[in-house]
Amino acid sequence: MSDVSPEELVSLGDVAGEPVEQAGPTSDFIYVDISSIDRETKRIVNAKTITGSEAPSRAKQVLRTGDVVISMTRPNLNAVALVPDHLDGAIGSTGFHVLRSKWMKPEFLFGLVQTDAFIDSMCDVVQGALYPAVRPKDIAAFQFVLQSLNQQTRIVEKLEELLSDLDAGVAELKAAQKKLGQYRQSLLKAAVEGALTADWRAGRKVGAGDSAPETGAQLLERILTERRTRWEAKQLAKFAVQGKAPPKDWQTKYPEPVQPDTAQLPELPKGWVWASVDQLTAEQKYGSSSKTNEDSTGVPILRMGNIQDGDLDFSNLKYLPADHDEFPSLYLQDGDLLFNRTNSPELVGKTAVYRSQISPCSFASYLISVRFSQSYIPELASTFINSAYGKHWIKSVVVQQVGQANVNGSKLAALAIPLPPLEEQKVIVSSLQAQTNEIVEQLKNVDTSLKQSAAQRKNILKAAFSGQLVPQDPNDEPASVLLERIRAERAERDKQPKVRKTKQQKEIAAMVSKLMDVLAEAGDWLPAQEAFRRCGVADGAQTEQLEVLYAELRALDKAGRLAVEPVTDTQGRKLHDRLKLLAA
Repeated sequence: MSDVSPEELVSLGDVAGEPVEQAGPTSDFIYVDISSIDRETKRIVNAKTITGSEAPSRAKQVLRTGDVVISMTRPNLNAVALVPDHLDGAIGSTGFHVLRSKWMKPEFLFGLVQTDAFIDSMCDVVQGALYPAVRPKDIAAFQFVLQSLNQQTRIVEKLEELLSDLDAGVAELKAAQKKLGQYRQSLLKAAVEGALTADWRAGRKVGAGDSAPETGAQLLERILTERRTRWEAKQLAKFAVQGKAPPKDWQTKYPEPVQPDTAQLPELPKGWVWASVDQLTAEQKYGSSSKTNEDSTGVPILRMGNIQDGDLDFSNLKYLPADHDEFPSLYLQDGDLLFNRTNSPELVGKTAVYRSQISPCSFASYLISVRFSQSYIPELASTFINSAYGKHWIKSVVVQQVGQANVNGSKLAALAIPLPPLEEQKVIVSSLQAQTNEIVEQLKNVDTSLKQSAAQRKNILKAAFSGQLVPQDPNDEPASVLLERIRAERAERDKQPKVRKTKQQKEIAAMVSKLMDVLAEAGDWLPAQEAFRRCGVADGAQTEQLEVLYAELRALDKAGRLAVEPVTDTQGRKLHDRLKLLAA
């Protein structure tokens, strides 16, 4: 706005500072707080019905149709919304700043506070590290170029035209994104059920002179034999180091692997078999709990955030010194599976396979590394754990611990996973990788298009409020004339003497006394607005007066001298309150 003269600028406080009734509810009410706003659509989608006795202390602002509500916390998230007709009279949180104006179109004001100019301005004045927020006066101080009412209407119409088309395109992109995610899950399911290689199995022919191919059951026996042989070799090496002869019964000490529990598992294709992770594992380790640093000359440490969508993301790494005492024993080897044992309930169990993308490399304590037999391809285990089957298993064994979920190494070792013949394992992984790559590429394209749409939205809003979206009509009343009227009214209002608090309190007491008389005379339920009117409370009463009056009514309600009841329409929407005097 460097080319705009100061006299053309106006602040939000000047034109959108109409008073907002501050009145805590005394009966059931609709409550709107920051969590009620969908930050993508900028709509109120989760208004809550709350009883008067359970009203949060922040529930104090009476919202009206056309109000623009702005969250004062974390302004970079731009939690803003336009109050729709069906929420007229709802109670808003004091965490909102409410913009209300008789000089501006609500939709124009709503678009203005979504611009980068407004968001950046608020981010520049935000205060607080743990609870970053802006103050009402910061919002009120934001300056912009005021447009005539006719020009506001034209801008709003053009915005609705352009943004509705853009939103429709975004909706299609998100639908495609969702379908690709569903297809990816169905692909994982097909891989672990054998459907992905059904045609391969059907077309596989064995020649007359060929030996029968190894089955999954035979492969499992071979892996178990190798497992025991490995253990015996380690034991003998240990005895040799100690200079001792092996005891007579030393081989009976072999720890048998956990058997898979297949009672609730589906039937596998012919030639496949269920096996536990423990049966197929050569080694399982927990990662390092040592504090990492930013020194990239050290060894990179993979953490739970580095596992994303079944793959490893190396964009945000921490490090440990190369001479760390847990190295090289905690170095990852090509093919090690990484399992996220502790995380939030929805993220625990994330799994990926390390393929020497960076070497050397290690991992943190919230991860478990699993080193499988050479005759089992670890991507199959990762596929199973990341599939719907794995997610179901995680839910069945997870332990909740103060906001965190945990699946320990023992439970992971007992997990039953499908074991196809080795040749078919290779076909599954190859086919799965090729199709997954296609899905990932399409998801990247969708993500790029969504980012372009977001940038286009920003450009449209910028153009709208910098005078570049629609031309000015020379026949319009100049915005400067409108501004003069606004300033004249404000100056007249400022001339009005401020009511002293003691005088105000006396007036409120008199109003309450008269209200009691009005209700006593009525002898039955009376609409609150009618009761106020009979007491002499005009529609244009000062916000401060109304706030104190409502506070007195709440006190009478709690004391059992007054009953307050909401009146709703056939759809359950609140129309107004009615009052009734109770017997003393």
